[in-house]
Amino acid sequence: MDGTKETVGLKNVSSVCSISDMDDFDLSRLLDKPKLNIERKRSFDERSFSELSNGLARGLDNFETTYSPVGKSGFNTPASSARNSFEPHPMVADAWEALRRSMVFYRNQPVGTIAAYDHASEEVLNYDQVFVRDFVPSALAFLMNGEPEIVKHFLLKTLLLQGWEKRIDRFKLGEGAMPASFKVLHDPIRKTDSLVADFGESAIGRVAPVDSGFWWIILLRAYTKSTGDSSLAERPECQKGMKLILMLCLSEGFDTFPTLLCADGCSMIDRRMGIYGYPIEIQALFFMALRSACSLLKHDEEGKECIEKIMKRLHALSYHMRSYFWLDFQQLNDIYRYKTEEYSHTAVNKFNVIPDSIPYWVFDFMPTRGGYFIGNVSPARMDFRWFALGNCIAILSSLATHEQAMAIMDLIEARWEELVGEMPLKIAYPAIESHEWRIVTGCDPKNTRWSYHNGGSWPVLLWLLTAACIKTGRPQIARKAIDLAESRLLKDGWPEYYDGKLGRYVGKQARKYQTWSIAGYLVAKMMLEDPSHLGMISLEEDRQMNPVLKRSSSWTC
Repeated sequence: MDGTKETVGLKNVSSVCSISDMDDFDLSRLLDKPKLNIERKRSFDERSFSELSNGLARGLDNFETTYSPVGKSGFNTPASSARNSFEPHPMVADAWEALRRSMVFYRNQPVGTIAAYDHASEEVLNYDQVFVRDFVPSALAFLMNGEPEIVKHFLLKTLLLQGWEKRIDRFKLGEGAMPASFKVLHDPIRKTDSLVADFGESAIGRVAPVDSGFWWIILLRAYTKSTGDSSLAERPECQKGMKLILMLCLSEGFDTFPTLLCADGCSMIDRRMGIYGYPIEIQALFFMALRSACSLLKHDEEGKECIEKIMKRLHALSYHMRSYFWLDFQQLNDIYRYKTEEYSHTAVNKFNVIPDSIPYWVFDFMPTRGGYFIGNVSPARMDFRWFALGNCIAILSSLATHEQAMAIMDLIEARWEELVGEMPLKIAYPAIESHEWRIVTGCDPKNTRWSYHNGGSWPVLLWLLTAACIKTGRPQIARKAIDLAESRLLKDGWPEYYDGKLGRYVGKQARKYQTWSIAGYLVAKMMLEDPSHLGMISLEEDRQMNPVLKRSSSWTC
């Protein structure tokens, strides 16, 4: 394909690489960054990707300290074509067209993308709103394509909504709470636009979104890293917004753990699914938001005080998660042999988990090599389910140590059929069913076994899987997953989710032209084409937060 020809929907701009003003940077590391030399029109087979992964493993340390300024990359731009030279899939143009069709405008400025653009559906429900978590992959796609304005407007408009008084019935929410979503109302007569926000009062279950504030901070860092422009983050309103979010999370209370106590339905899994307590998704996002905030907060007197609180919490949180949420073959065997009713501070079974409560499936699911962060840990309770988002974010935020990150990827490869199947990626594994389903979900007709949040397959998770694969030097896994998605997504009309044990069927209530399914695919493709994009969404490991863990480590076997 001619490198000067512009693919539909993407800006044809040159690729450049610069240095972030926000991070210390060794120029020699950038100069030594390996160049990806992939033959023109050559397919990404296992051999070519093994070569690529060797280069990635050597160059990953550079990703966090580089950024993709406005103008860097899209598919088939002159620089990207010269660098990587592969033809974009025909789906890419359709995806960009669909993504642009979902854009929402407020007073003639783009402020986000609606959740779904499904004309065939009779009920709109809240799919015509801009959801904070749903917009993240859309935002990353626009940033990677050199279009940061929509992201900037989104960040500022949601920040404006944070300042609104938030009430559910007669109870007032915390000042730092971010909305789950917002809608732009157009008055054609008065020719005015207005915003209507939902902080959980309209959501199923009336639960406030704990993850919205974390995604906002993470996206602010992504914008800063991508553009190299720290002026937005340094604005007084952005500094105040971050601190308000952090105040909700860092305030002292009755908790004896550094993890955040949450209600069911407070995150991407926004219906009753037994994730109440300390769900891995929230803890991983919390960790990533704290680390992101450290790089964004000003080092004035108030900022330094906040950063000090963050660092104390990060040290405690990383130790807790790496020690008590981590599960591998040896640790599973240790829990299986736990003694109970230990009352001393020397207790090994600190949460008094009863070994008989270990579900039978986990013994067959756990490979000899590999591991993952389990879904939840609280007194006398361990939720052994696999949750994709939490584990991928653990890798990207470096909540997972290097060894743990590699073990998570080992698990995905070893249990490909269970976790990926015919459509990436299972949001949770395994599905709960029968009597357990009735008790845990309250007989939820949408979360039946192997459907929706209960073991459904969500294409949006493709971007997170791809990012985790690139960071761990295993891009061939991402390529394999993207190939699966490309065989179905466009043909099926970009569904929200797939049903079935293998993810073979379009979800029974899945919306078509689901925006984050579209954006997730685009982000995955662009990261694979230009791995330096990973820097905007990845954090390298902080060696100071690496305690000596006396837990099992299957990867050393």
